[in-house]
Amino acid sequence: MTHSNTPAPAPEQSAPTLFSVVGRSYFPIAFVARMPFAMIVVGVLTLVVAGRGSLSLGGINSAMVGLGTALFGSFIGAAADRWGQRYVLLIVGFLNCIALTFMAWVVFSPLPDFVVFIAAFAIGATSPQVAPMSRSRVVDIIMTALPLSRRPKVLNGTMAYESAADEIIFVFGPFLVGLLATLFDPVAPIIGAIVMTLLFVSAFALHPTGRARSSAMSSEAAKRAPAKDMFTAGVFVVVLGVFGVGMVFGSTLTALTALTNDIGRPEEAGLVYGVLGIGSAILAISVAAFPTSFALWARLLCFAPILLTGSIVLASTESMPIIVLALLLMGSAIGPSLVTLFSLAAERAPRGRSATVMSMAGSAIIVGQSVASAINGILAEEQGTATAMAVPVAASAIVLLAGTLNLAIRLRARRKGSGSGRRVVFDGENET
Repeated sequence: MTHSNTPAPAPEQSAPTLFSVVGRSYFPIAFVARMPFAMIVVGVLTLVVAGRGSLSLGGINSAMVGLGTALFGSFIGAAADRWGQRYVLLIVGFLNCIALTFMAWVVFSPLPDFVVFIAAFAIGATSPQVAPMSRSRVVDIIMTALPLSRRPKVLNGTMAYESAADEIIFVFGPFLVGLLATLFDPVAPIIGAIVMTLLFVSAFALHPTGRARSSAMSSEAAKRAPAKDMFTAGVFVVVLGVFGVGMVFGSTLTALTALTNDIGRPEEAGLVYGVLGIGSAILAISVAAFPTSFALWARLLCFAPILLTGSIVLASTESMPIIVLALLLMGSAIGPSLVTLFSLAAERAPRGRSATVMSMAGSAIIVGQSVASAINGILAEEQGTATAMAVPVAASAIVLLAGTLNLAIRLRARRKGSGSGRRVVFDGENET
């Protein structure tokens, strides 16, 4: 018998899937490669507090990490959009390892504090943007390699996974920092971040999906939307909301650091903070099962008030059991909120600017975390732990504000669409 070299058209159910396109190794590598980025703020805070003996100085250094990320994170994403992710990630990963090594040395050296600030800034400026680049890769693959009818469902599920992965990493990254610092030495988390960057960020950069996307850059360069298309109100509210979530991370961690510092065990703050990730990871994954009728704007307005309620409970008690319950409540809202925000970012990214917009949103997490760590570190040292425990309330209010502004933008777009008679897409919903 002979077989034809030209196969018959495959039915849709046998068409490529996301897993068949990216390969089995992609998601485990991309997951672990995020860990150094999530460890650096808390790792720097823990190291500086241990090496220089000042919580406020540690908070300021955390802010310097955030400042470096704020100034350079989007440029790293833009470079990846222009030249491909592979070489950009390899270069910044190598530079980040140098900056981390310098920080591990300079904290215990006789050099003045401003040199430590420079090291912290360099760490933030060279942080590999693995999470937003992973989102950019899979979004591009979904929108080009998968059947049209399956794209919305796969995109929603993938954004749920990506945000759940961020949740797990951004909660258990500090947990790992606390574990390494407790079992070994305050410098151990920095060494761990260096090793994971060399191994897993490099593996992520060299993965075939990075090469495939890079090879398409030259043909798509002319089709990229102008940079001004990224600076819209819709993108702004996404960045604001993610920034607020980052502030929740940073302010909560610093408040718990102050609390554990009062009892003489500051290195255990990351362990208590890990409670935040339990409900967060579960609820983030469950977003994939949400019906499409549960629109993105409604999800954000549903979960942001829950986050605010949990933060108010956290600020109103000194009982550790109630603090744990408050952290669980906050975590149950953070997961779906992040999934929603990054889904909005995926929809609103202009053509060819996906990595840049995702990097803007991803950087906003670390910037919010760093700013809140710095502010709350100073407040904890000067005003006391009770004041520090109240700052997550303000951070949660920012997330709720972003949800409210997002609704206002949606309603304004609907009015414009109705007035012109054009078909408009609002957060995944088609309306006329």
